[in-house]
Amino acid sequence: MTLVARLLDDLPVLLVVAMIIIVIAQISTNMAANVVSPSNDFSNLSPRQISFRTGGMITAVIGIVSFPWQLYEDAGAYIFTWLVGYGSLLASFLAVMVFDYWLLRRGRLDLEELYRYGPGGRYWFSNGYNWRALVAVAAGVIPVVPGFLHAATTEGGVIADPDFFDQLYRYGVFAAFGLSAVTYVALARLRGLRPATAAEG
Repeated sequence: MTLVARLLDDLPVLLVVAMIIIVIAQISTNMAANVVSPSNDFSNLSPRQISFRTGGMITAVIGIVSFPWQLYEDAGAYIFTWLVGYGSLLASFLAVMVFDYWLLRRGRLDLEELYRYGPGGRYWFSNGYNWRALVAVAAGVIPVVPGFLHAATTEGGVIADPDFFDQLYRYGVFAAFGLSAVTYVALARLRGLRPATAAEG
């Protein structure tokens, strides 16, 4: 945007057209890339009551209410609070998915069973929830929460004199991933789920 403004500073009509194109590009990109997934997620919570369009509206409202423009007011707070905190949460989920799929199941899934609803399904777990995965995610996230809260309540998100939990949070993505992975694999093996062999289909 700065480059366009400098190039077209003497041509205000073209500058206006360029800015309109930038706005359209932002809206089309965000609508196409960032709204589809949460809209589907909300719709899947209750398909009869929440349509894809309603899911999109819920996403839009949450996006406005969360005040995303405040994240960009301070680069330090954006990086050390939002990105590290959100990344730590996602890293815990990633650890469960990676180790379940690649280590325990050796990249093999039964496609039909994935869509079988009810206790007879292979992937139904306990009342529809894989409590081992939930415990593993919690084991990865909970240790970094104190550091996240400290960073979130500190101006700029940078702690001058970090303690153990602040240091753990600083590397929260790696800590959360490692803790979740170890916890999930340990719980899966306690259940008796061993890594699949090459001979298993």
